[in-house]
Amino acid sequence: MNLKTWQIAMAMAMAVGATLQMEVAQASKTETILKADNAAEFSAVASSVQKEMLPGGRFEFVDGKEHDTVNTRLADMQALFDKHGTVAQMEMNTKVQLFNDQEAVNAILTRRDDQRLVCVHDAPLGSHIPRTVCHTYGEMERQHRLDVDYMSVLKQVPDHYGGQGGH
Repeated sequence: MNLKTWQIAMAMAMAVGATLQMEVAQASKTETILKADNAAEFSAVASSVQKEMLPGGRFEFVDGKEHDTVNTRLADMQALFDKHGTVAQMEMNTKVQLFNDQEAVNAILTRRDDQRLVCVHDAPLGSHIPRTVCHTYGEMERQHRLDVDYMSVLKQVPDHYGGQGGH
């Protein structure tokens, strides 16, 4: 390989690496899921969030305690909108309370969003060459659940000594 070909190959590799780094950085951005300026908008968004926390929904991986927190904060925000109607009609301390409730809900939903990308940069087993692999949080959680289910089945299978597996 001559020097010119080598330089072109290195430039292309660096460009691919820069693109990959940019994609990984973009994958870590969060979005505002819950935001509303008036009672009608809020009711629609809150109803949508509660449906998405059911099995099969975008936020199905919200655990029990987080689910309670989301429902409590949504109820608090609904009470503020019931009392004031719109954000514009709220006093500053009420707006701060609404903002804090919104941020708490958004933090939980963003963390448990099954569409959120999670990227890992490490060397796969049997290699010294690191690579970046990205999966959605939902894919990872579903695989984890399958693994746990599989391990519990293995523990039920008798081993060759006549006892249960998983000793």
